[in-house]
Amino acid sequence: MFGSRTDRETVTCIACGDRLARSDAREYDKHGDRWDRRDKEFEFLCKACFGDISRQPRDDLEATLDAAGAGETDRETFLRRYRELAEDRGVGRE
Repeated sequence: MFGSRTDRETVTCIACGDRLARSDAREYDKHGDRWDRRDKEFEFLCKACFGDISRQPRDDLEATLDAAGAGETDRETFLRRYRELAEDRGVGRE
């Protein structure tokens, strides 16, 4: 009969920036717990970018990206902070 609201909603792929129908996108939960849906706002990937992501463990990658200001600061500041955090994580590793 009528499509759901999500069928008409447009979202942006966080990897490539393409805008697409919500029904054609895949949910991405940067906290890694996509099954607990309470009070969450998901980000989205297009099918092509979703197929390209690694399914390997990320060893706190998301926490490091968040701490470096991903999506909230300019590129130069983010890269400097990310490098500092990544180097700190590597201290003491063999």
